[in-house]
Amino acid sequence: MRVWPVANAFDALAPVIERAAADAAALDSLLQGAREPFVIRGLVADWPLVQAGRRSARDVRAYLVERAKPGPFAVSIGSPEHGGRMFYDNAMGMNFSMARGALADIFAGIDANEDRADPPTIYLGSIDVPSHFDRVHEDNRIDLSARTPLVSLWIGTRTRIAAHNDFPDNLACCVAGRRRFTLFPPDQFANLYLGPIDNTPAGRAVSMVDFQAPDFDLHPGFAKALEFGQVAELEPGDALFIPSMWWHHVEGLAPFNILLNYWWRDTPRYLGQPQDALNHAILSIRDLPDHDKAIWRDLFDHYVFANGPHVTDHLPPGGRGVLDPLDAEAAGRLRSFLLRTLSR
Repeated sequence: MRVWPVANAFDALAPVIERAAADAAALDSLLQGAREPFVIRGLVADWPLVQAGRRSARDVRAYLVERAKPGPFAVSIGSPEHGGRMFYDNAMGMNFSMARGALADIFAGIDANEDRADPPTIYLGSIDVPSHFDRVHEDNRIDLSARTPLVSLWIGTRTRIAAHNDFPDNLACCVAGRRRFTLFPPDQFANLYLGPIDNTPAGRAVSMVDFQAPDFDLHPGFAKALEFGQVAELEPGDALFIPSMWWHHVEGLAPFNILLNYWWRDTPRYLGQPQDALNHAILSIRDLPDHDKAIWRDLFDHYVFANGPHVTDHLPPGGRGVLDPLDAEAAGRLRSFLLRTLSR
């Protein structure tokens, strides 16, 4: 088994390019059509959250507890032996357990383990900010122009989150602690050796490569992925733009870390999720005979991927059905039709 120490395997990664944005208009210009990642240093340095985190981890925890709405928070808890890696166990279950509790109680558990040499991993992921906190979003926000993002907090001790991708664009802001992102272009998915798409730590397929000790005998293509990899380390106040479908491995490097991120998509929300189409294709097409799959590949190319004028020019306007560009009403009808057919 050829395992490389992480220092050797990742030394040659290119740093993510850095940009500057003096105001909302400049940020909007950078984001429009962006398909490469970039870092903006100090973008959110004046946020109250960032200022609290710079004072101390306990101060930023107190800031959030004071503004937390009633109700439980979901938390993941991992054993010290896993070194913060939130991943599968040997039986492809999860190597962490889930619990729910008041934010103050969860943070009290972090306080109680703060001085331990081998603390458990305590991690709160994808917390919807407006629904869980009062005034946190309003007092710590970026003007993203016409975009209507989801706003989420990611809070925890030292963690290693396996490489995964997301359909929306992502602006990730380091609030407290430090984060390291290792990024790969979308086309490197095969070289990342993905796990199951229906049994995942957090809803997206993840790389099975242990970035701390990659095994190049088991995952030889990962050496190729590293040729295209980029890395960014964020300090409090820094932000990283991650384009749609870019793979990113995320590490919380400090004893306590907080990230706030914005997710948005350029297409209307009434359109479906591509992952749903992939799942349905696995159900209905993948196990067909090769000859039949070739026919469906051509049909997908015709209707979905090429989708040129030749698809509709022979049809009268008003009689093209779902072959016309979808609006909210047409998308709703198509979704209802799919639900009926899937429930048979």
